This record gives sequence, structure tokens and C-alpha cells, in this order.
Amino acid sequence: MINKIKGTYDLLPQETQSWQRLESIISAVSKLYHFQEIRTPIFEASELFHRGVGDTTDIIKKETYDFLDRGDRSVTLRPEGTAGVVRSVIENKLYASANLPLKYYYVGPMFRYERPQKGRQRQFHQFGAEAMGSYDPKLDAEVIGYASTLLKALRLANVRVKVNSLGDKASKAAYRDILLDYLKPQISELCSDCQHRYLENPLRVLDCKIDHDHPVLIHAPKPLDSLNIEDKAHFEMVLKYLEAMKVQYVVDSSLVRGLDYYTHTVFELEADLPTLGSQATLGGGGRYNDLVENLDGPSFPAVGFAFGMERLLLAMESVEQKIEEQRTHVFIMPIGEEAKIKSMEIVTTLRHGGLVCETDFFDRPMKGQFKQAERINPQFILIIGDDELAKNVVNVKNTQSGEQIPVSFENLYQYLVQAIQSASHACQGHCDDCDDDCH
Repeated sequence: MINKIKGTYDLLPQETQSWQRLESIISAVSKLYHFQEIRTPIFEASELFHRGVGDTTDIIKKETYDFLDRGDRSVTLRPEGTAGVVRSVIENKLYASANLPLKYYYVGPMFRYERPQKGRQRQFHQFGAEAMGSYDPKLDAEVIGYASTLLKALRLANVRVKVNSLGDKASKAAYRDILLDYLKPQISELCSDCQHRYLENPLRVLDCKIDHDHPVLIHAPKPLDSLNIEDKAHFEMVLKYLEAMKVQYVVDSSLVRGLDYYTHTVFELEADLPTLGSQATLGGGGRYNDLVENLDGPSFPAVGFAFGMERLLLAMESVEQKIEEQRTHVFIMPIGEEAKIKSMEIVTTLRHGGLVCETDFFDRPMKGQFKQAERINPQFILIIGDDELAKNVVNVKNTQSGEQIPVSFENLYQYLVQAIQSASHACQGHCDDCDDDCH
């Protein structure tokens, strides 16, 4: 037997309903903020991620799926979404649009070769967004508000927004030198990963999960201490806008995020929810003013974020949101060959009219078809045999009331629609005196 690859998983029909619900909420919130969907390839030239994400990041050093295609081109399965969106903006000259800022969101699979864990597999899925073309701190706040609104739409509680600023390239360079001098005599006290990061990407030392509470890191100088006047003003305005938007936030002066391209504002959203385990972070992002230019585009500032879809689904489980199965409106039971032909005509007409229909595909006798109908639990059972064909009618049984009446072929669709609407209005959702979700 051939099994799925380690770090991947199947989404079975009973699970995809939760995914569809999450995707529909993402789409609805994105429309409120005027973000449009963009879809980029699942694999790109490896150079895009090496130059975009950064050669010193753990993603590029340890986790990417790289391979040579049959044309000896180096190709990488995308480990994150921002670099591909930036490549598309440059290649399609979207930066020349008169309608700035560009506001895009994406949903799709990403790939990282790391230890599979709860809510994070080697093939995982991200919802991300990018707003591009403006330096205005209002756009930073807009994007953070957008991310925060999504979590509110998912009815998640105990959500925290953590924000910090790394400053521009000059501020980051100044801070890097200060941090190196501070860590040099103490770096041997930290974990092996920190010791490697010290040489290659010292800001990442602050992001260490192992030594996060170590006194060396607690007392380390912070990026905010190295901001120039302009960078401080930018960050202060971001905070004022967040306050105006009533986004609850805390300034986390140690927050740096894990990608090299971030400048200025960085942020994370987290929640203490039982289904998330020890890792509270749901998503995060920040501003990246230099990435477009670094990938051979024009100077074009941007800010964005990404959420792990699996993490969001785990979070949704904690608030016990019931995902209702789609109710089957009609099960049609044909008896005899002519009735089977007519039933396919009827079921097609009803489906084209928006009704969810099912029928028998095993030539079962009437008793067997009734058993199948019980398993499906439709609102109506339609019975058609030779007698009904002769009279141009269908026997319609209401499974709720047990009432069964003949309805002409001509009036069948209208009758069913009116009956379904009447049942929905009468119940208004879940009734106190029945066990069905009738809407």
C-alpha cells in the first residue's frame, strides 16, 4: 500500500466544511478592507526565495524543498507567500498602477521541511495579505486592523496584538552593531542555534524559543533604542492609529520576526487557547520597504502578514463553533426503468434550480431506497413509478411531518421551494421542539 508522504495529510469531506467556512470568512473580511485575491505559482525559481527571504534564515538554510527540473533549472516549492507576490508585482508591472496602494490577499499551500507538529505540517497552508505602494504609517495600522478583524470574525477570544519597530536599514544596521557588541562576551551562555545566529543573523537571537527567558536576552538592548527620529515618528503614528481603531495592542520590544526583509513595524497576533497547545502565535507580519527593490523592482514600500490556516482552524475548535452539514433537500426514488430516466430529468431540473438532490445508483428495491434515504435524511422524498408516470405526478413525502401528496411535474420545483422556505421561516434555525437544523 502506498501511503501519504510524512508531513502531509488528507482533508476528508467531513473536514473540508471547516476549511470552506474559514475561507469564506477570509474572503468576506478581505472585501471589507478592499483586498483582492492573487494566486501565484506553487513553485518558483530558487533565487527568488534565496534573495527575497534571506540566505541566513532558518527557512532557506534548513527547510526549503529545492530541486532541479528537467531543464536543470533550480526550483523551490514556495515556503512562504510574500516573495511570489512581489515577483508577480514586478513581472507584471503592477507597481505602475494609478490605483495605489495595491492590496492583495492569497490562500494556498506552502512547503517547509521541518519536524511535523500540531497545526504545522511540511505541506501547510497560509492566508496572507500584502499592501504595497505607500510609506504611510496608516497603512501599517490598516493591515494590523485587517488581521485583527479576521480573528474577531472567527469569534476568537483572548487575542493579543504585539507590535515593535526595527526601523529602516540604517537603524537596523546600527542596532545590529550594538547587539553584536553586547552578545559577544556572553554568547557561549546561549543555545547552539543562537551561537550560529550571532554570526549570521544576530537579530534572530532575540527570537530564540529556547533561551527566550534567559537573562542575557531579557537585558539585551532592544531595536526601539536604535531608531532614528523619523523611524520613531513612524512607529508612534502607527500606535496612534491603532488606538483610534480600538485595536488592543502591547509593544513587545524583543519582537523581530524571522525573515530578513522586515523593516519598521513588525507584529504578531496570538491567543491563549487550549487547542493551540504551547504555541500561542496565530500569525504575524510587518513592513518590508526594500524587498521589491532587492528583487530588481523599483523602490516600492509594502506591509503584509500571514496566518497559518491550520493554526486558525485549531483556534476555531476552541470556541466550539458548530459546522452544520449541508442539508439534502430531496432524495428521489425511481421504481422501474422509465421512472429512472424521468428521475434524472427531474433531479437535473431541481439541481439547476439550486436544490441539493440525491438519488439511488444501485438499482435498489423500494425498501433499500428508503433505508438509504434514512441515512441521508433529506427534507423530502420523491417517489416515482409507473402509476406516477401515467398521471404526470411525483409523490412527495415530507420527512418532518410524514405527509405525502402527489405533485405534478410542472409544479414540482415551485412546490418544493415554497415548502423549504416555509419550513425555514417557521423554524428560524434550530427549533425547540424538533431535532433538525431546518435552514
